[in-house]
Amino acid sequence: MERSRHFGLVGGLGIGATVLYYQGIAAGCGDRSIVPRLTIANAHAPQALALVQAGRIEELATYLADFVAELAASGASFFAIPAITPHICLTDLKRRAKLPIIDILQVTAERLRDRQLSRVALFGTKFTIDRKLFGAVDAFDVVDPKRDEVEEIHRIYLGLATQGRISPSDEAKLRDLAQTLCRRDRVEAIVLAGTDLNLVFNEANAGFPAVDCAAAHIDAIVAQMSR
Repeated sequence: MERSRHFGLVGGLGIGATVLYYQGIAAGCGDRSIVPRLTIANAHAPQALALVQAGRIEELATYLADFVAELAASGASFFAIPAITPHICLTDLKRRAKLPIIDILQVTAERLRDRQLSRVALFGTKFTIDRKLFGAVDAFDVVDPKRDEVEEIHRIYLGLATQGRISPSDEAKLRDLAQTLCRRDRVEAIVLAGTDLNLVFNEANAGFPAVDCAAAHIDAIVAQMSR
């Protein structure tokens, strides 16, 4: 079997999502009969989140760019970040990074267009929700959950990202809220705009119409690896 292009992953910004990406990339490469060449540089999620919370966006870009430099030194020809909130610094990161990025924000917008969706809501951190996927979905009608709903989604998501699991009651709350948004606000689909959500939900098992950002991102990564 041929080996794929060398790909770099800035992992650790949600350990569960990093593992999910590794598994998905390995499976996708297997489906294409190629052996993945993959290097992971492990960032520290609490440090990255602290920079986001403090609004130190340029510092976050510098922090992540150091990991991209490690990946470039290993021989990777492109990279991705298996987390959405760190993309808050994407513009600055692109200026600093030594490799091209497979951008989950762009991939998600393309998936929404492919599915011909127009009215959606986001599940993820409050930074991702409040900034509407950092401008990536400006062409769509993005419904804002109520403020208390945003805070609840954020709380549940951070628990999932740090612990790798959520309680059955919190899982039920997310499902109930998704169904409420679809019914109350005529939302066509919930965008799973936090990659750790895939530890619980996917488009088949969610119980509500969903757009799986992580799955779309993995597909795009594997496509590039096979070129």
